[in-house]
Amino acid sequence: MADATNANHRPPTKLLSARRLTLLGSVAVVGAAVALGGPIGFDRHGQAFWTAAQAAESQQGPAGFADLVAKVKPAVISVGVKIDESADASTPNDEQQTLPPSMRGTPFEKFFRQFGEDGTPPGLQRHQVITGQGSGFFISADGYAVTNNHVVDHATSVQVTTDDGKKFTAKVIGTDPKTDIALIKVENGGNFPYVNFGDQAPRVGDWVVAVGNPFGLGGTVTAGIVSAQGRNIGSGAYDYLQIDAPINKGNSGGPAFDMSGNVVGVNTAIFSPSGGSVGIGFDVPAQTAKSVIAQLKDKGVVTRGWLGVQIQPVTEGIADSLGLKKVEGALVDEAQADSPAAKAGLEAGDVITAVNGTTIKDSRDLARQIAALAPDSSVKLDLVRKGEAKTLTVALGTMPNQREANAEHERSGSHRGVEGHLGLSVAPARDVAGSGDKGVVVTGVDPDGPAAERGMQTGDVILDVGGKTVNSAGDIREALSQAKTDGKRDVLMRVKSADATRFVALPVG
Repeated sequence: MADATNANHRPPTKLLSARRLTLLGSVAVVGAAVALGGPIGFDRHGQAFWTAAQAAESQQGPAGFADLVAKVKPAVISVGVKIDESADASTPNDEQQTLPPSMRGTPFEKFFRQFGEDGTPPGLQRHQVITGQGSGFFISADGYAVTNNHVVDHATSVQVTTDDGKKFTAKVIGTDPKTDIALIKVENGGNFPYVNFGDQAPRVGDWVVAVGNPFGLGGTVTAGIVSAQGRNIGSGAYDYLQIDAPINKGNSGGPAFDMSGNVVGVNTAIFSPSGGSVGIGFDVPAQTAKSVIAQLKDKGVVTRGWLGVQIQPVTEGIADSLGLKKVEGALVDEAQADSPAAKAGLEAGDVITAVNGTTIKDSRDLARQIAALAPDSSVKLDLVRKGEAKTLTVALGTMPNQREANAEHERSGSHRGVEGHLGLSVAPARDVAGSGDKGVVVTGVDPDGPAAERGMQTGDVILDVGGKTVNSAGDIREALSQAKTDGKRDVLMRVKSADATRFVALPVG
């Protein structure tokens, strides 16, 4: 399991399996160029298309980042907070007591439910007042600044320190836990230096520079490249930029710049086996941050469109059974009662293939596209129902505050017991089109759960548990309970994947 630590400088906690995902407090970004020497290659006529001189120049990398840093560094700030946890200290011993307020509602909340972020065992009272540090950056001359939600969440006071050492009191304008973005504003703001978000997403391999406050060392600059785009780090429907610049605790909320001085990402987390930087960092993309910040500035909150369906990805088997030409789209498990989807006539077994003409790749893509639309807006859904193409018009609702857009993990109460223990969401096979009428279909897998560690995937069909046929989540729970009563630590499940059947041993609890 991986560990996570946020900007508040508390000990890491278990997070991603066999590694650590660390919430920072500001992050730094930039990477190393590949050293090349001699002629690199030849065209079809045998002529070198990369000269030795070009190779020598490539070895040196960019001329330097000094001019860029001088331009953007004054807009980057250190963010200090005080958090009063006294209310939580008196909370009954439940899941919320073991969850630090700074992590509550962030994309990484689920990773902190087993242990407190400061290592405090469940049931023990923490310090009533804590302090933390992060990073941020001004986006306007009158003092509006961006940081991470987990840096300022539940803060009783916020103080920013500018690059020249001046300190100012700030207030929280609004936060968005789903993207981990927060907007703050310096009270009695003056004429502050500021930076702008980029209009275009960076390419993989582009240089980036990050400025932040790692370990309280304000004004620290790092550089690297964009390592990947569209990273899913288990935080819902939103994707992240991956960068290789060294970033550490205290960097959360800091900016990553392109070579033109535009912000391309907001540093949020690192992936690390040690709690320190190993060159794998994650940023909220500028395009995502811009839309969130606009709503926070206007209304103080972010509202998202809501369809109201439980969905799963389309597997090869499902695509074949439904006669789909491509393995893409989102399969509807169920339209929730009184939801926009139910009112529009969406049915279990429908495969949503496009939203307003834009192709849907998978269930996460659907969740992301719907969430990006305004509540009460009208959308056209292209879908396939029993082999026939149809189009439905849906008036979206407003996503409830605690409802996660990513429906891969959105299940009804009857499934939560199985999901919470084994890291699985399930549904009766007879209720999932193309899955037959025997067994229980895996409709969602927690990437850090026991089931995922043993190779189970969405679309698998559980036929037997402990030698007993199962047709519902209740049957699975009953079989696990019996195995536990019999003193067994693990139970064998017979699982069908595509055309193969295998046994998987999973812990009983």
